Amino acid sequence: MEDLITSMEYFFPDAISGLPLLCLLAASFVGSLITASLGVGGGAFLIIVMAEFITPVVLIPLHGLVQFASNGSRAWLTRIHIDRSLVVAFFIGAFLAALIGLTGIRALPEDAISWAVAIFILYSCWGKLPSAGFSESKTGRVLGGFLTTLATLFAGATGPLVASWLRTPNIDRFYYTANFSSCMTLQHALKVIVFSFAGFSFYEWAGVLVLMVLAGLVGTKLGLKLLGRLPEETFKTAFKWLLTLLAVRLIYKLV
Repeated sequence: MEDLITSMEYFFPDAISGLPLLCLLAASFVGSLITASLGVGGGAFLIIVMAEFITPVVLIPLHGLVQFASNGSRAWLTRIHIDRSLVVAFFIGAFLAALIGLTGIRALPEDAISWAVAIFILYSCWGKLPSAGFSESKTGRVLGGFLTTLATLFAGATGPLVASWLRTPNIDRFYYTANFSSCMTLQHALKVIVFSFAGFSFYEWAGVLVLMVLAGLVGTKLGLKLLGRLPEETFKTAFKWLLTLLAVRLIYKLV
């Protein structure tokens, strides 16, 4: 029994237990629910909550693996709406960005990751995102995959950029959800691979990851049932202010 407990503890870092673990699981559930029901925002919420409990060097790869599972489940559940030509073009650009990003990650100062996360979230809340409809041409699809993947390697939650790239007027919600989730799944998968090659080990976080992934799956299932039923504009306004407060808090901790 003691050997079993010891082996289980190996997959749960000492600092992540009790209340911190519950907060991470709740954030994974809520983040997946938000993205599934409203289309975007859950990844940003998850990473800014994770930043409260997890060191910067762990933050991006851990967030990437959790989001890979969350977006992957959502893509699978909406797979009949996937536009394969769009997703393949996005992947080509994303793959090129991953090759370039591998070199930059190894040289990145640790605090720079936290700054990038906080600043990008503030920008995604209040800045001007690229014009919608960029994904309508093949070149735009490849370029979108390249630029957003390069950004996610350093800032983590670039879902709003992918959402802006993908959205077009009067887009069907299920088409959007399926293709957004598919592109994000590929992007996060590449991010996990890049950080693995850069030397990050996921093993000691395996217990936390499994629980967060399960919480995210439950959030995704519930969020898809709520798709199109929530008061979108009211919720997004309140959510924007919540993300802003969390990002400001992260900056305050850094200075």
